[in-house]
Amino acid sequence: MVIRSYTTSRDITRVDDRRVLNGIFWVLRSGAPWADVPARYGPPTTIYNRFNRWRKAGVWDRLMDAITKAYDGDVQMIDTSVVRVHQQGATGKRGVEIVVSVAREAGSPQRSTPSSMRKVARSSSS
Repeated sequence: MVIRSYTTSRDITRVDDRRVLNGIFWVLRSGAPWADVPARYGPPTTIYNRFNRWRKAGVWDRLMDAITKAYDGDVQMIDTSVVRVHQQGATGKRGVEIVVSVAREAGSPQRSTPSSMRKVARSSSS
């Protein structure tokens, strides 16, 4: 596959296909919306449009056929629709608090800040 850099009819430099391809892989791997693609891959609209154009042109089918042929049909893939989540993973808490802990220097005074979270007393029955 030859990758060329050229300008469009509006004298706008075309975003490099390799960057766009990496952006498409990033979206497919992360599951993030197209709008959240990092800027280093190019504009999200460009990435989304090329993905769809290449799909309609059969590029992805030809790519998968070439991969399958290169490995003599011995290709295994996992589709996330068949991967089961552990039952406790399906009930994730919303608004998870991330606590960052840093060890204080030796000899520095102890500092504390009041917690913004309400303290809950534990039951004595546990």
